[in-house]
Amino acid sequence: MMPVAHFEIHAADPERTGKFYGDIFGWKVSKWDGPMEYYLVSAKTEGTGIDGALVRRRTGPPADGAPTNAYVCTIAVDSLDRVMEQVSARGGEIVVPKDEIPGVGWLAYAKDPEGNVFGLLQPNQP
Repeated sequence: MMPVAHFEIHAADPERTGKFYGDIFGWKVSKWDGPMEYYLVSAKTEGTGIDGALVRRRTGPPADGAPTNAYVCTIAVDSLDRVMEQVSARGGEIVVPKDEIPGVGWLAYAKDPEGNVFGLLQPNQP
């Protein structure tokens, strides 16, 4: 099995989007000192999770003028209700309300201020 190793969130304003995720989830975002505009995201905690990046959204394929299509990343949280409130308070939007997945936990989907959809999962306690 091959694990997911990295994620990218596309945004018209990567700095604003980095602050949104940093404020809610505590992710550290830093501008990469390389030949292109790229923001590194540190999202690991004690060996769990993956790191990723924020990149300026470009238009083009798959359709002219459309934002980049991407995978939905789901973030594990301790309190789904609290995080949903934080998302709304910081300019995001809950797009699929909280729902129980039996044997797994509680799941909701949100949009960041750039329109990217992401999942929020409060796992069941062991």
